[in-house]
Amino acid sequence: MSRRWTRWAVYVLIAIGFAVACVFLSNWQFERNETRAAQIELVEQNYDATPVPLADLIGDDGVLDPGDEWHPVLLQGEYLADQQLLVRNRPHGGTSAFEVLVPFRDVDGRVFIVDRGWVPPGDGDAPDAVPAPPKGEVEVTVRLRPGEQVPASGRGAPEGQVPTINLPTIAKLVEGDVITGAYGRVISEDPAGSGTLGGFDSPTDDPGPHLSYAIQWILFALMGFIFIGYIIRTEIVKHREEVEGIPAPVKKSRRKDHDADVEDELLDVR
Repeated sequence: MSRRWTRWAVYVLIAIGFAVACVFLSNWQFERNETRAAQIELVEQNYDATPVPLADLIGDDGVLDPGDEWHPVLLQGEYLADQQLLVRNRPHGGTSAFEVLVPFRDVDGRVFIVDRGWVPPGDGDAPDAVPAPPKGEVEVTVRLRPGEQVPASGRGAPEGQVPTINLPTIAKLVEGDVITGAYGRVISEDPAGSGTLGGFDSPTDDPGPHLSYAIQWILFALMGFIFIGYIIRTEIVKHREEVEGIPAPVKKSRRKDHDADVEDELLDVR
């Protein structure tokens, strides 16, 4: 008896350990679902908001408040076209495109990095052509975006290009007081530049599968206890039958049944 109780206790401990792991994974998916919901809400709140001057959202410290991400801002000044940079390996148009970064000197004297759009790759390490930004005084509307991390692989880029939109790195390549807390994806330019660049897709409002995954992990935890309960019950029934001397059901051979049928047919013929 003690052996069975020990074995069943081990079964229950295994089920509890499995359930704890499932609960942890379920909570992780719930947290990811909440994070995704907050991202969608932020986009819905800011994406089509009325543009405001850059200084209203980006102060002297150059820091972007996370709650202002995607909010449109209005820039007034001029592009520094001679300091243009290209970002490599950007997924656009089903290929590894180049995004075009052009520093913009705002009326407040600061330099803000504007992502004007993307161009397809060329035959070599650069696109065949890049449309030029408008010259002179221009009014540009952009959506605020945070900068990106330095590539974990440490990969670099040829001169005039960068591997990611890492603003502190870009600031070392651009003259002036460069804002390193945010950059902007262009919405419109007045007057417009020459040529046409590829635009940016709107952020998806798909919440993802996180909620369904969280529920699945909870069901897995319950199924673990049900399975262990089934095993213990099966062992109890088997032990009871052994104690009461109930013989196990004999499985009849299909071969013997077939032979008996043949003998019956022969007797009928006689």
